[in-house]
Amino acid sequence: MSYVFTVSPDFSPDHLPGWFVFNTWMQRVSGLRFHLELMDHFSDLRRAVEADRIDLIYANPHDAAMLVREKGFVALVKPGDGADEAVIAVSADSPFHRVEDLEPESRIATTGDPDVHLMGMILLEPAGLNRENVTLHHCDSYVLVAKRLFRGESDAGIFLARAFDELSRPVRERLRMLVRSDIQVIHHYLMAGPRLADRVDDLRDRLTAMGDDAKTAEILKGLGVSRWEAVDEEEVEFMIDLMDTLSYSPA
Repeated sequence: MSYVFTVSPDFSPDHLPGWFVFNTWMQRVSGLRFHLELMDHFSDLRRAVEADRIDLIYANPHDAAMLVREKGFVALVKPGDGADEAVIAVSADSPFHRVEDLEPESRIATTGDPDVHLMGMILLEPAGLNRENVTLHHCDSYVLVAKRLFRGESDAGIFLARAFDELSRPVRERLRMLVRSDIQVIHHYLMAGPRLADRVDDLRDRLTAMGDDAKTAEILKGLGVSRWEAVDEEEVEFMIDLMDTLSYSPA
């Protein structure tokens, strides 16, 4: 039997080869056949999930909530490199130096990553900004968010903090970070679907053991991850409840 493995489209393009190497490793140590299918857009990913085509997924927090509550997925591990956070940035030559400098009718570049967008809109609240008084420009990637800022097509951009940090140095030098969130409990998760229910414990054990030797540590480095940490149901439910609470923000 073959299983489909996918990754949330918010990963850095630099890590694309790493996910293929990781998929090969997963097949070898588990004895399972995984087909890695990467998607360019969040909407494509959600259609695949709704069609029950996905068995293993590195999911962003928003999709993790849906996968647990609607599709019966189980979180295996999370990256041990810190939580997901959001960054508000402007171009380096922007007149704005604080979030509070932004004004109503500002043009905000964002992506289809709903949890990052949500955190970003909350970060904009000190300027009195919300979805009713800004113009949102939706981009397919964080690189395109940065390009809109360079071109003066948007006043500020919302980034996944990890993606912002992984932008090339020339790109980062043309940006100025205004604020970074510090929520600390929102994570991506590597999750297994119902067809892998009988392999959850085995997969989790193998994943958390990665990094014990130089070869698997190098595989993790290719993903931008130092180690995997096991997660339990209670932790995931807490994050889902927090995301629900944040969703009631007027932003």
